[in-house]
Amino acid sequence: MHSSTRIQPKFSIITVTYNAGNVLERTIQSIINQTYKHVEYIIIDGKSTDRTLDIINQYKNDIHQFVCEADQGLYDAMNKGIRLAKGDYLCFLNAGDTFHENGTLHSIANSIHTSNLPDIIYGETAIVDSEGHFLHMRKKSAPEHLNWRSFKKGMLVCHQAFFASRMLAQQEMYDLSYRFSADFDWCIRVMKKSKTFHHTHLILIDYLNEGMTTQNHKASLKERFRIMVKHYGWISTLWNHLLFAIQAFLPDKGNKAQDK
Repeated sequence: MHSSTRIQPKFSIITVTYNAGNVLERTIQSIINQTYKHVEYIIIDGKSTDRTLDIINQYKNDIHQFVCEADQGLYDAMNKGIRLAKGDYLCFLNAGDTFHENGTLHSIANSIHTSNLPDIIYGETAIVDSEGHFLHMRKKSAPEHLNWRSFKKGMLVCHQAFFASRMLAQQEMYDLSYRFSADFDWCIRVMKKSKTFHHTHLILIDYLNEGMTTQNHKASLKERFRIMVKHYGWISTLWNHLLFAIQAFLPDKGNKAQDK
């Protein structure tokens, strides 16, 4: 397919904020500086009381949809973003996270060589510090071939580097009964409905090495266990957790990222 006739999907980028004034501007700039312009930017704010709203107002001409109202937490806000989205794909870029390069979305679009858009697009994630400096690659790397059974081994693709078809995403809202790992459950449910998966073989996201799941790691792991039992059954889940425990005692190769 000639480059001039490539499909150019529209990306709906959703950022959920609450008192994120210290890190939000970097995320906004990462999106508005993308060389690829088929982008819709949505911000869902939970009535921040810091300088978050001032920053959002500063960039209001670059934000296509903005909601500021009380919510039931992170995943309720994400559901609001899903309902508002109109692009071909959804990407959840949290405050503090950024695209790896200004040309990331362009590279994603150029990596698609099929006449029909895949259901899921995914790639790799780099872990960065609060200054945006590279620390290391994410501990779990994206598999060459992804499907819903892949997450038996944990969340092999970072949520931010998992671009779901809007049509499928809008059929599967986040389950608010999970406080910390609803994204893990959501990715599995979306993949169950997906037929085509596209590995970009690109680093897509610079992920800030902190956040709700890191701060609530134990509770998050308990939720993930419940989610794995729901989708994969007790025997498979117990077996894989035994393998996780064994791997925890193996020599570390230097990657100490959390699994988000």
